Amino acid sequence: MRFVTARIVAAALGFRLISALVAYIVNASVPMAQREQFTVYPSTHLFWDTFARWDSGWYFGIARHGYEFVEAGRSNLAFFPVYPMLMRYVALAMGGGRVRIYMAGILISWTAFVLAMVMLHRLARVELKDDGAARRAVLFAAIFPFAFFFGVVYSEALFLLFSVTAFYGFRAKRWWLGATAGALATATRANGVFIVPALALIAWRETRGDRPAMLRAAAALAATLLGVGTYSLFVYSISGHPFEWANSMDRWNWHPGAVAGWQPLVTVVTAMATRPYAFITGSPQAVVDLLNASAGIAALAATPFIWLRFGPAYPVLILINLYVPLSTGALEGIGRYCAVLFPFSLWLATVRAPLARTAVTVVFGMFYVLCLALFTKVYPLF
Repeated sequence: MRFVTARIVAAALGFRLISALVAYIVNASVPMAQREQFTVYPSTHLFWDTFARWDSGWYFGIARHGYEFVEAGRSNLAFFPVYPMLMRYVALAMGGGRVRIYMAGILISWTAFVLAMVMLHRLARVELKDDGAARRAVLFAAIFPFAFFFGVVYSEALFLLFSVTAFYGFRAKRWWLGATAGALATATRANGVFIVPALALIAWRETRGDRPAMLRAAAALAATLLGVGTYSLFVYSISGHPFEWANSMDRWNWHPGAVAGWQPLVTVVTAMATRPYAFITGSPQAVVDLLNASAGIAALAATPFIWLRFGPAYPVLILINLYVPLSTGALEGIGRYCAVLFPFSLWLATVRAPLARTAVTVVFGMFYVLCLALFTKVYPLF
């Protein structure tokens, strides 16, 4: 087991290095889609700037200056605290300063990615009972087209680590581990609370008929809400409203329930079916929407098969995590949300046909490079 873990660690680090090299080559050779919003150093750096785009600036701002309540405006309270606070204190341990905050963000993301791959392998061994399939699950999670977010200054890698560990803890009846990881997950991203219903289903399945175990599982499940609860108390202390973080998202024009969750996907599918050339060439946003929609459709299409293979918990996780953001009417972020939906990779790992597995690997790899390039050149992929 130690040898397998060492191989996963080495492969994960190697993959992150290759991905960083590809981003650097793209940044050095392809024109920008728009001007950089910020840079890691005081001036442009073609290598280090590839790690910091879009929301990276918000995480940097929180790590450097802390949270700020902006009444009736866009507030950084919408970004949950575990990742930016880790950036702050790791940067201080490295000597402090602007550049080290970004470096800390990269270090945290890479470390979390490596650990997430190790934990995913352990969970996959429990679920699949096959070490070869477990390794494939790790591969598919790492090369998913939007998995490049695991290597940049975003909270995705940390959230993946905590969510996978929470499910592993509940699946293995290690309640303290599941509770701790779950609480950290709900304090890392707002949609961390979406793991709770799926964890509840796993807890119910694992403890039915065993009252003491059910009580321990219920306590662990309740403890997962300590993360979002603690953050809400902090938000209350500076804004006077415990859920101001949700209100802040609302002022970012993020309105769950505004439309039916399938509507944005139907819009893209209809456009591709009736006027594909005009749609794709119409604007850079159309390409991004197509990529996001494709990721969402793939994950949703897999849910019946995931249910048949693993039961209801994992499909519930996928459906909640996708329906809520899709019901805002926007496609932005859908691919990124799919990247942390590890049950999709678990299911892909069960595919037996070698040709199909090879096809998935090739397609994922091609679109990984495309998505990484778009992010690097500041296309609206975030």
